[in-house]
Amino acid sequence: MKTYLECIPCFLNQAVEMARLVTGNEIVHKKIIDEVAKVIPEFSLGSTPPEMARMIQKVMEKQMGKRDFYKQIKEKSNQMALSLYPKLKEKVRHSQDRLLTAVEIAIAGNVIDYAAKNTLNIEEEIEKLFRKEFSEMGKTIFHYESFQEELNKARKILYLADNAGEVAFDRVLIEEIPSEKEIIYAVRESPVINDALMEDAYACGIDKTAKVVSSGVDAPGAILKYCSQSFVQLFKEADMVISKGQGNYEALNDERRVVFYFFRAKCPVIARHAGVNVGDVVLMKG
Repeated sequence: MKTYLECIPCFLNQAVEMARLVTGNEIVHKKIIDEVAKVIPEFSLGSTPPEMARMIQKVMEKQMGKRDFYKQIKEKSNQMALSLYPKLKEKVRHSQDRLLTAVEIAIAGNVIDYAAKNTLNIEEEIEKLFRKEFSEMGKTIFHYESFQEELNKARKILYLADNAGEVAFDRVLIEEIPSEKEIIYAVRESPVINDALMEDAYACGIDKTAKVVSSGVDAPGAILKYCSQSFVQLFKEADMVISKGQGNYEALNDERRVVFYFFRAKCPVIARHAGVNVGDVVLMKG
């Protein structure tokens, strides 16, 4: 997916938000904006949004040092998700279609995205899940039957993580997949926004049910040219790929293989590109 002009103000806002996590000094914030503004003219709109986000991360690290800007927020997200985990499991146990409910839960977890918090209220959206409203939310594109068919046939499944915290929601779905299938859960290599790292996967206990690996990427999306060779090989060889979040959708939707995309449409650009409405629950076979 290419980058649209509407994405640029969001990138600038993201850079300022990251700077505010480190300091309240507005002079520093202005300097960050100036530095980010310098790289924007060099960026092709034909590139994906995660590539722009990766460039901004590099600018931030150059100005403020290499660090996990969202570390405390990610820890909070993990703790919140784990506190909900027993209720999520209970919801699956009492459902008529356990796999469908687990899929809905996994997608619901995609609202745990503090990088897009201006579009959806995280706590309110999670609460909807427990008020039984989730299944009634927009499903303009929801290829559940195709997902079931591919899942039944697949032996080796590559599951691409998105944000910290939502890992616990992914765990609920993975625990509904038959144990004889090999499931590989791929996280980011290094800190970028609030995306899940190896430590977040372990904190949420997903290593109990899947093999956790790094994609080798330092961007908020699995841009294959920046991923490790071992990950690219996994991506090619897997019988099935499940991709969580908007960033992975942006990075991979032009690749020539079948991928099942799970995400909530959290901005008008993504919604328009995917052919859905903002706030929609998306399960897309792409």
